Order: sequence, then structure tokens, then C-alpha cells
Amino acid sequence: DAVIVEGEWGRVEEITSTYVVVKLWDWRRMVLPLTYFIQKPFQNWTRDDSRLIGVAFLYVDYEAPIDRLRVKLESIAHASPLWDGDVVALQVTDITDRVAQVRCLTSARNASVAFDLRCEVREKMLAFMRDECPQALPRDRVDLDRNGRGILPPLHGEGG
Repeated sequence: DAVIVEGEWGRVEEITSTYVVVKLWDWRRMVLPLTYFIQKPFQNWTRDDSRLIGVAFLYVDYEAPIDRLRVKLESIAHASPLWDGDVVALQVTDITDRVAQVRCLTSARNASVAFDLRCEVREKMLAFMRDECPQALPRDRVDLDRNGRGILPPLHGEGG
């Protein structure tokens, strides 16, 4: 079973009457007393099914063409052997004073494949924005007055 214990992702490798061995994603082993699993909460990702939805976040400029990004995500998923053919979606999930947060969802057959698919989605979406959709990349903006000088807010303590 795939679990998250103490902030680490891994698979249960061995269960004894006194301890549990979890093989972590980077092949280290975490040995925990059996009482840990009785006394503390942990995430079990594979109790009934090992399929997962992976999430990759992007931060884009307000002028990003969300529909084009959505189409690109769908084409990445459809072309990837890692995608299980079920879930693919792109949503704007937050807006800050500088960027919009975009959530890319894709499903995969298990946790390790979902991780690899999330990385593939991030890399290919970044390349798409860089090469074909640069207006989606975050950028800083400066307000200019009529003389072309930057307008900055007053510094703390200055009068307005």
C-alpha cells in the first residue's frame, strides 16, 4: 500500500508484530513502531484502488489564454503513456495581486506514475508557455505617469 507518513511518500514493505517498514520514494527505509499507525493519522492512497489524480500548479499572468492552456494540457495527457485516460482538467483556482494560480489535474494508475505525470505536465506546460504562449508567463508591471516616469507608492512613513 502507498502511504504518506511523517510527510514522506512510500509503500509498506514489511509489517511485523512490533514495527512497520515503509520503503520511501527515494528507496530509503523508514522503520516505525506498529503503535505509530494506531496512535497517529496517516494517509493510505491505495486501500481500495491505487489510481490517483495528480495535481500540478502553474502560476500565470492575468493575460494568459486559459482556453489555450486547457487545450494544451488535454493534448499532453492524451499523448502521455502515463495518463490512464480518465481525468484531465485545468482550472483557475486562485488569483493574487500578481498572478493567477492554475491547477492541472491528470489521473494515473498509481502514486508513482501520478508523480511522473505531474512532472511531465509541468515541464511541457512551461515549454508551451515559453515557446508558443509567452503572454502566459508571469511578469511585473509598472504604472507610468504622463511623463513616462514610474509611479511608486509612498514609502512607509512618508506623507501622502
